[in-house]
This record gives sequence, structure tokens and C-alpha cells, in this order.
Amino acid sequence: MKKKQLILGLIVLAALVALVIWGRQRFHFDFGVFRTQLAEADWRKIAVGIACIYLGFVFRSVRWAKLLKHNKKVPPFSLLGTQVIGFTAIALIGRVADPVRPYLVSKKTGLPLSSQLAVYIVERLFDAGSMALIFSIAMLWIPEADIIKATSHSAMVSTLQHHSPFLATFFARYGGLALTLTGALFLIAVRLWGAAVASFFEHSFGLVSKKLGAAIGDKIRTFHSGLDTMRSFSECAVTASLSIGMWILIAYAYLVSCQVFRTSPELATITPPKCVLLMIASGGASIFQLPVLGWFTQIGIVAATLSGLFGASPEAATACAASLLLVTFLATIPVGLIWAQFEHVSLRNVTHESEVAEETAVDQPATNAAE
Repeated sequence: MKKKQLILGLIVLAALVALVIWGRQRFHFDFGVFRTQLAEADWRKIAVGIACIYLGFVFRSVRWAKLLKHNKKVPPFSLLGTQVIGFTAIALIGRVADPVRPYLVSKKTGLPLSSQLAVYIVERLFDAGSMALIFSIAMLWIPEADIIKATSHSAMVSTLQHHSPFLATFFARYGGLALTLTGALFLIAVRLWGAAVASFFEHSFGLVSKKLGAAIGDKIRTFHSGLDTMRSFSECAVTASLSIGMWILIAYAYLVSCQVFRTSPELATITPPKCVLLMIASGGASIFQLPVLGWFTQIGIVAATLSGLFGASPEAATACAASLLLVTFLATIPVGLIWAQFEHVSLRNVTHESEVAEETAVDQPATNAAE
């Protein structure tokens, strides 16, 4: 672990300890009730949730193979191991392991890492768009008060709510869809006029910093090379369908993991739209995932959302947050570690190698990414 990551981890750990000490003096938490919630849970639904997450890896493997077909045709399920091992690395090591998946695909297929980083960027864009679409649809069934409550942590929404409650609700309800449409327009512009768009942003940001402008220009050129993986509307539609289908599976995994707790009415009767709100909170908690320590911060944030937004008891909320962590992250680890052994992959080594390789690939001219 890098020194700065260790320092950050120690700071977060100290903050967590202080928060626990502070919370114990102000909030009542009955560990007996917590154990009862776990004991009386319907663990068959946990198994269904885990199955949905693993089926999502199959969707990821097929999607990545589809995005590679113009560079190299690979069997749809041949990249399944790279997805499982990659997410195992993220669960154990943190978000610093994000480049592991494109690095493993590059090693497995013999394609340049720069091309796989471009595919990764495209994949992330479709993930964000799919989630924003699902979120926007779910918001149509969420009461206005719940939307404002769920987004009250946002400074922008809070400011809008103070000056214009209508605009605040409109932004919270349709903001994700608007950002998705903006991203889609940007995607089309880069696909059609990649060089011109890269030059425009490079020049614009270069007025502030030449180094920043050059970096942004290179990123856009890399993104343009990644979009070359989709050369027709049908290919784009297939990628979008796989992405939306995968996120529906993930949303269902969240739903059944909440409904596990039959003795908590707030969780047992949770609706799909409310579950999407929970996914947003959980996703935000995992953006800066730290090794192991991040598990506890994620449990804390998700439990606070379940308790504050849905009215679940602290014990039920904490039990549910822990089960969601198990379903979405921890259940991947055993299979990922076994798979890594069969593939002769060391997670720590491959994380370091992928970081170094990523830095090298980013520094290369964008034309190499299309080779």
C-alpha cells in the first residue's frame, strides 16, 4: 500500500473510532436486537441476490467481448474471470485497483492496454447512463418529500430548495436523466468529430494550464478510440441493452437483500423506487473505497440512509447494510481468490503492475490506442 493511502486509511480509522465513541453516548443500539434481525432473516433471498451479482459479471464479460470484436474476436464468456478477479481486487484493495480489469483483459487477449483503457471508459459511460436512466424512471414514483430528503446532502439541491422548491424537485427528479442526455450528446460529438473536440478542449483548458489541456485532449482522443469499438447503431443498442439489463439485476439484488429482514416492516415492504435511492447512497459510499476499512464506512452510510430515509430501526438498518455489503462486494471474494489462483494472478502484484502500466499507456500518443 502506498504511503499516502496508509495515512488516509489511518485518518479515516481515527475518524470512525471517534464517531463510534460519540455515537454510543447519543444513540441507543441494541446488539441483541441486531443479532435477532440477522438470525430471523430469510437467507435464501441473500443467495438470490448473490446470484444476480454473479449473473451481472456474465453480462460484463459479454459486453466487453462485444466491444472488442473489431480489434479481436473473443468468446463471450472468456473474459468472465477478468471481471470477477478485477472486482475482487477492488473489494480487497480499494478503488486503486480499478485498472486491474483492463490490465487483465490486455494480458489475456494480447491487445494494448491503452485500447482496453478506452473500452473501460466506454463501459463506465454506459454504466453511468444506465444507472441514471433507472434512477430517473424510479423518481417518477417517489414522493417529492422523499426526494428532497434523500438529496438534502447536496449543496446544490439545498440551495435550490431554499430559493425555488420547484427547481430543486425538478433537478433531483430529472437531473440524472439530463446528465445522461448530455453525456450521450458528448459521446456522439466525440464519435463523429473526435479530433476537433479534443483540440477544442485542449486549447480551452490550455489557457489555464497547458499540462491540463494536453491531459484532457489525450483523454478525449483515447475515449474516441474506445468509441471505435461501436461502428453501428445496432452495436450501440446491444451495448446499452446489456448495460441496462445488468443494472436491473443489480437493482433486484438490492431489493431482495432488503426484503430479507422480515421482522422490519420498513425493509420487508421496501419498493423498487426506494431501493434505487438506496443504490445511489451505496454507490456514493463506494466511490472512494478503501482497503477493508471502506467496508465499515459503506455500512455506516447505507445504514444511515435506511434509518433516516426509510425509518428502519438502527439495528435493522445496520444488519441490512451489512447484508448488502456481503451481496455486492464480499461474496465475490472467495470465487475471485480461487479464480486468481487458477490464473496464477497475485492481486497485490497485478494492482501495482496495472497502475504502472496505466500511467505508461496514458503518456503514449493517442494514436497507439487505436492500434
